[in-house]
Amino acid sequence: MVGELRYRRASSWEYDLILREAEKYGELRHHFFAVVEGKFRDVYAVNESLWREIERMKVKPYAYGTFIGTIKVDKNLVEKFYPNVEFFYFVRVERNYAVLSPKAGFLFTTGKDVPRSGVRRYIWQGTKKLVVYDENGVILGIGRINPESKRKFILNVTDVGEFIRRKR
Repeated sequence: MVGELRYRRASSWEYDLILREAEKYGELRHHFFAVVEGKFRDVYAVNESLWREIERMKVKPYAYGTFIGTIKVDKNLVEKFYPNVEFFYFVRVERNYAVLSPKAGFLFTTGKDVPRSGVRRYIWQGTKKLVVYDENGVILGIGRINPESKRKFILNVTDVGEFIRRKR
């Protein structure tokens, strides 16, 4: 049937994609994921008791748990997991992160890029993407480091204010 959504547990291959993405930043702290297949494969963090309830339901859900990202196939036919901001609540982030000053944090959550002077500290190893935090440890979003620039040191990829700014 065209357009029908399928829901299922994440396969071992999909779990491996999620795990490899988490390992760029630290340690994955959650180990039970489910997938809703439609145009894309949306990944949700689900606890096992919720999963048992879902399996007993006669009507299949559209979504469940916490949406943490999407698995897509790129132009080279390689599958990749693209995390969203909520994914990092399930990862113990130990590297590839930045902590921003209050003013820079505000700029970041309004969709702006951050200058080097607004970064309190950062740890960058390997990947260009960083998890961006405020001084209180609250996740603000995902940025891309631009080490050659002092004015646009962290480029905004996505942030927690994006939902509010979206066009309706």
